[in-house]
Amino acid sequence: MTTTKRSTAATPVAVLGARALNRATLARQLLLRRSPMSAEAAVEHLVGLQAQNVKPPYYALAARLDGFTPEALSGPMADRAVARIVTLRSTIHTHTARDCLTLRPLVQPARDRELTLFRKGLAGVDLDRLAALARELVEAEPRTMGQLREALLKEWPDADPQALSVAARCKLPLVQVTPRGLWGRSGQVTLTTAERWLGRPAEPAPAPDGTVLRYLAAFGPASVKDMQTWAGLTRLRDAFERLRPRLVTFRDEAGVELFDLPDAPRPDPDTPAPPRFLPEFDNLLLSHADRTRVVPAGLRGRSWRGNTAYRTLLVDGFLAGLWRLDEDTLVVEAFGRLTGAQRDDITAEGERMLRVMHPGTAYDIRFGTVRGAS
Repeated sequence: MTTTKRSTAATPVAVLGARALNRATLARQLLLRRSPMSAEAAVEHLVGLQAQNVKPPYYALAARLDGFTPEALSGPMADRAVARIVTLRSTIHTHTARDCLTLRPLVQPARDRELTLFRKGLAGVDLDRLAALARELVEAEPRTMGQLREALLKEWPDADPQALSVAARCKLPLVQVTPRGLWGRSGQVTLTTAERWLGRPAEPAPAPDGTVLRYLAAFGPASVKDMQTWAGLTRLRDAFERLRPRLVTFRDEAGVELFDLPDAPRPDPDTPAPPRFLPEFDNLLLSHADRTRVVPAGLRGRSWRGNTAYRTLLVDGFLAGLWRLDEDTLVVEAFGRLTGAQRDDITAEGERMLRVMHPGTAYDIRFGTVRGAS
């Protein structure tokens, strides 16, 4: 009698190289092919758009959506279907109303940790009372941060003024009211609570599991550390483990485990990736612990200097240069040499971007090289 010995060897896990991760992420980010979805639907799918300044969300959607016009985002913002609020990584994002009321509670632990950095300037300050007083003030009438700070100083004159401002921002879900954030409009940063602006109460902080799935749909395949970098949160491993039976796993070339949705797009690494003009602080470049899927190793840190971030250019899916509007000229500065075909494609994409964002205005397009680039 013979017996067959069953193999106990684990099934090999597929390895995804930088180009495979690049194409998968571009597809999720609507940057491989522009999407016909609405601006509001795109903001929902992308789990918000980085919005440190007013214009970046508009340029971010212009690169991603077919038929986009600035009014397509300005309209929902004026109607309070989307709003500007501090959420991920303690930075301002444009979110749907629903995410303002659910995602902010999820990331509240990070805001609480941020507050500990200012505890010296908040000695003697009752933070619960501060939150109640600040809420009363901004819900009675939207206030600038300066106005709110002055009112809080009357209650705590010995506190550090900046620390009081940070405490109000961390304790409360403060949104920037319009006209701030509308295309072609200007206005001071004036704040009220998300509940007041959106007309309904915030929801209890959800379990992170649903947000893990949304993150993977927009940024995957990704590691636990990648999502923690994106969200500014820690201790997300348990959520990934709970979801493991519903997910597929891979490894990157360094052996890091990557999670993904089974049916999410993972295009062939050789899929063509057209040039894209992205705004400063685009989440594509900020939402992974390992950014080499978009930023070549030799270009790490080249898209910003100090507190200044630059608008970025993708060529073949990867960071390849910077761009700016200089009066009547679109200036494209590459980090390295471009082929003639690449310059033609960049020119065509630049002309399209200008038609969408600045219709009726004539611009020249000029190429250069970033100083210090090889």
